[in-house]
Amino acid sequence: MVEITIRESTMVKPARETPWRRLWNSNVDLLAPRFHTLSVYFYRPDGSGDFFDVGRMKAALAEVLVSFYPMAGRLDRDEDGRIEIVCNGEGVLFVEAEMEARIDDFGDFAPTMELKKLIPVVDYSNGISSFPLVVFQRSAVHRPVTPPRAEPTQPLLPHVEYHPPPPMLSSPPVRSPPSLKEPKFLSAAANNAAAVNIFKLTREHLHLLKSKTPTDTRASSFSLLAAHVWRCTCIARELPGDQPTKLYIAVDGRSRLRPPLPEGYMGNVLFTATPISNAGDLIDGGIIAAMKKINDSLAPIDDEYLRSALDYLELQSDIAALVRGAHTYRCPNLGLTSWARLPLYDADFGWGRPIFMGPGAIAFEGLSFVLPSPTGDGSLSLVISLQPAHMQRFQKLLYEF
Repeated sequence: MVEITIRESTMVKPARETPWRRLWNSNVDLLAPRFHTLSVYFYRPDGSGDFFDVGRMKAALAEVLVSFYPMAGRLDRDEDGRIEIVCNGEGVLFVEAEMEARIDDFGDFAPTMELKKLIPVVDYSNGISSFPLVVFQRSAVHRPVTPPRAEPTQPLLPHVEYHPPPPMLSSPPVRSPPSLKEPKFLSAAANNAAAVNIFKLTREHLHLLKSKTPTDTRASSFSLLAAHVWRCTCIARELPGDQPTKLYIAVDGRSRLRPPLPEGYMGNVLFTATPISNAGDLIDGGIIAAMKKINDSLAPIDDEYLRSALDYLELQSDIAALVRGAHTYRCPNLGLTSWARLPLYDADFGWGRPIFMGPGAIAFEGLSFVLPSPTGDGSLSLVISLQPAHMQRFQKLLYEF
């Protein structure tokens, strides 16, 4: 059991005066579930005497908050009840902690309850204006057998927005609405207990997957893995052949919108592709059938499609009713987000690169993430949450290529 001792909690404010303003959140921002995104970074000591020195980290954070001042703000509601961010410089929470543990105690860094102990607890009970948007915790290991340190942190992933996600520092371009095509959204629901695991897929595993497709098939490692995982979950869940199943794939809209978003835009630009199939078609059709469903759902997501999705959201009277939650992703569905192209291992604070970065928790059963290799060897890792019985079957199926 990992025991965490909190030594000090400090509110770090911007080093200099920053603008006071109220920032509007887009409808895409408001679609995200309203809790913090949890992530952890593990670092090994580099032998220096100031390894992750608290004073230096706080001073650097205060300087960064001058440029990224909305992160030091708080949530509030405007006169219509819409959530916005008040840039008031109140600061971000910095927690100093110690733990009696070895790095081996965290195993393969799957986001289990043990790993979640590294995440600072946020009290959401006093209203949306009571808690900081960003929370850091520096946890130092004090067992000499294996003396790494863990650095759970949140604002290092430009792709993964906080919930509600960060605001914009500049406004999106004005345009005339195109014709409306209705995308599919689901509302939130309560969470269920689930098992969480992490699986490594080597370059050789990915080559084996590729060999299952025709030689002229153009497929990314992500689409191959997504197809395989979707099919394996259907089998592991023992879904009947006529059971519809949806795969929710996070799509970054930044590279698809024309003209590009203005420099400084910090809002959520994540959209969703949602291939749908009967489970039997995926199980019997193999990885090729699953890949076709995925590719067919990704192909139409261009500038026109995304702007039509924005128009659809603008017509909704209650965006909160569309927020995704547990029942969106749970059996028979699946959510898959790729972090494989994010520069996760470039997070060097001056003491070296992390040895691992990944989610600190997975909020809902049926959610999964694809992570890059810390060594750049071409392998990928899959972090997934499933019902315990389904997980037992899934972990056997995943390596049956």
